[in-house]
Parts: sequence; structure tokens; C-alpha cells
Amino acid sequence: MKIFSSFTTVFWYIVIFVHIGLLFFIESLLPQMDPMIFQTLRFILMGLLIYISFKRKKLALWIFTAMILGVEVGMDFPAFALETERFGKIFLRMIKTLVAPLIFATLVVGIAGHSNLKQVGRIGLKSILYFEIVTTMALFIGLLAINVSQAGKGVKVEISAADKLKSTELLAQKAEHKDHFVEIFPENIAKAIGENQVLQVVIFSIVFAIGLGMVKHEQHKRTMLNFAESLSEVMFKFTDIVMFLAPIAVFGALASTVAKSGVDILFNLMKLVGTLYVALVIFVTCVLLPIALIAKIPIRKFIKAVTEPVTLAFATASSEAALPKALENMEAFGVPKKIVAFVIPTGYSFNLDGTTLYLSLAAVFVAQMSGVDLSIGQQISICLVLMLTSKGVAGVRGASFVILAGTVATMGLDPEKASVILAIDALMDMGRTSVNVLGNCLASAVIARSENELNVV
Repeated sequence: MKIFSSFTTVFWYIVIFVHIGLLFFIESLLPQMDPMIFQTLRFILMGLLIYISFKRKKLALWIFTAMILGVEVGMDFPAFALETERFGKIFLRMIKTLVAPLIFATLVVGIAGHSNLKQVGRIGLKSILYFEIVTTMALFIGLLAINVSQAGKGVKVEISAADKLKSTELLAQKAEHKDHFVEIFPENIAKAIGENQVLQVVIFSIVFAIGLGMVKHEQHKRTMLNFAESLSEVMFKFTDIVMFLAPIAVFGALASTVAKSGVDILFNLMKLVGTLYVALVIFVTCVLLPIALIAKIPIRKFIKAVTEPVTLAFATASSEAALPKALENMEAFGVPKKIVAFVIPTGYSFNLDGTTLYLSLAAVFVAQMSGVDLSIGQQISICLVLMLTSKGVAGVRGASFVILAGTVATMGLDPEKASVILAIDALMDMGRTSVNVLGNCLASAVIARSENELNVV
């Protein structure tokens, strides 16, 4: 038995990873000690992580290694770290180029090649109902968590000029009123692809696939299906190539984030960050896990399938970055192409579990920080507002903050008070984005099980 193919290797990787985190924490508690001691120890342990990652050749391990390296470089070499931001931007640009054709190809093959119109409608209704139930649970768990922790009580943090400017830019998007229901439907498919409107691409692909399924001329239908199947295969290979850049992108994104924001702000708002992550863990264990068990999803195989996309989402704080890998892995897990290609992209607008939990939590946090005591009725009304406003706006830059600011305004508070959260938003975004991806992967498996089409190998 080879040592680097065993569970023991992964165990030691986790042990080393945790010890590096402890060294960061101990250094902050002992500022009088020579920082070179801690840096030397961390670099030795990081060398071991790189060695294990190289031997195991697993993307998830490389991503975690890149995360630790990014934090270290961001702290020790901030000037260089700021230049590495372009690695993350390049990776996200490449991901955006493949999202639309990948969704189009997989949906067309799935619906036109293997499905019928009644099943498409049934899958759509099941998905929307599932999304609404689960996101509502997430909202109330966020509400419960912030009421228990009282993280906003007595918090006094000055809003930096940079955060004020960023909030002003994001809030300016609210000036142009949009009907989000109308925005679901594309007016120009090229424009939808160019603006990365995932839901519009999904709608176009579904209608196109239905139209193709209605074509009577078998040769014409088969020609287009063959094209879509070929495109799908090529785009998955395209995804494999782009994924080689993932660790470098993660390194650059985290290094530049640490260099820009530092870690001092975390100590002032650590209670909020801790509340969010505890609430996310509770949501996963008390909502998503029971759903998986009820639907008889094989947990170990599911965890293996979602590890890469969830890790990528956490490290990059981008759902888009994880989308191609989520589609590929869930199809390999046993979810049919027609279901995985419909449920996961649609969930990116309607099933943002982590984001909805964060929004209810953050809205009450701002009220607590402002000295406003909200009654249970007021908090429930906030959840009702968020049930509507949090849907269908995934394509808006800084959507979470825009929704949060709008919710704060309905409470009679200054929307700019929410700007203090921008200082730690990157760290919180990592957690909520990974739960978004996890929730959507599970949704595809649950819907497939409900259709008796989940074929786990």
C-alpha cells in the first residue's frame, strides 16, 4: 500500500494545515516574540503541504495549500501580493467564457435528447418549491443566530473612506429600477452571455431545447443534437484545462485580499464573522444533512463529488468559478445531464442558501450596532422582504450588499451604516458562497432522486 494513496496522508495534511493556522493565531497573541520564528516554522510546514499536494495530485489539496500561501504572502509581502490579484481575475475571465456554452450544450442535450415537456415542467416546479423552502429555513437560522450572539451590541467601528466609496458605488446601482421578473427573460442572447446573466442563458437554452425536441425532421434534429453533444464534451475538457489555473488564482485572490484589508479589522468584528460561520455550520448539519438523508443520498460519495467545487467556491468567493466543476462532478456522481444542467444554474439565482442566511443575520447586526431593538414581528417582516428581494439578482455586482442596504433602509436606518461590513465582506463571502454551491449540488441530487433518476455508481 502506497503511503501517498492512504487516508493517513490526508489526515496529516489536515493536521499540518491546522498547525499553520495556530501559528498565525499564536503570533498575534505574542507580538513581543521575533516574527521570524513563526514565519520560519510556517514556511517549513507549507513546504510539507506542497510536497503532499504534489504527491496526491488532488485539486482540493492544491487549493487549500494555495490559500495558506496566499495569506502568508499577503501578510509578509503586501506590495508583491497586490500584483497577484490579476491571477484571480484571469481565472474568473476564463471561467466566464465557458459558463454560457457549457450550460447551453448540457441543457440542449439533456432536454431535447432524453426528456419530454411534461418532465421539464415538473422538474421546474419541484426545483422552485425546494428552493423556496430551503432558503426560508436559511433566513430564519440567520435570524436566530444573530439574536443569540448579539454580535452587534456595543460595536463601535469607524467606516473607512475606501469602504464609504465602495458602498456609494454599489448603492448607485439601485438608482436604475429593474423588474427582476422581466429580467429573467433574455432580449438578446449575445447580450445575456456578454453580461454573464446565467438565468437568462438557462431560459434561452430551455426554450431552444424544447423547440429542438419539437422538430419533426430527424436529420435536422440529430445534426443539432450532435453539435450540442460535441460542444458539451469540448467545454468539459476546456474546464479541465482552466482548472489547472485554480490554485494560482486562489493564491493571487487571497494574497491581494490580505494585503488590502489586513487582519486587524477581524478582531473588531470577529464576533460577527464567528456568528455567520457557526450559523452556516448549523444550517448544513440541521437542514442540508437531514434533507440528504431523507432523500437517501449516499453521503460519502456526495461529499467526494462536491469537495472540489465547494473548496473552489470558498477559496475564490465566486460561485461562477465553481459552476463548471459542480456540473461535471454532479453528473459524474449520477445526476442526469438534463437535471444537473437545469437545477444548478437556476439555483444560482433562486437557491442562494448561504447568502440568504447572511442577509437576515447582517440586517439585524446593523440594527443592533445602531442601537435599535427590533421586535420579533419586525424581524419576521424583514425575512419576508428578503424572501422576495434575494431572488433573481445574482448578476448584480455586489448584490448582497445592495440587498442588505435596501433592507436596512426599510428599517428606517441609514443604508451607509451597512458599509462597516464591507471591511470583512471578503471573509464572510467565502463561507456563504461555499454553502450556496453545496446547497445547489444537493438540490440537483434531491430533484434527481424525486424523479427516480439518481444513478449513483
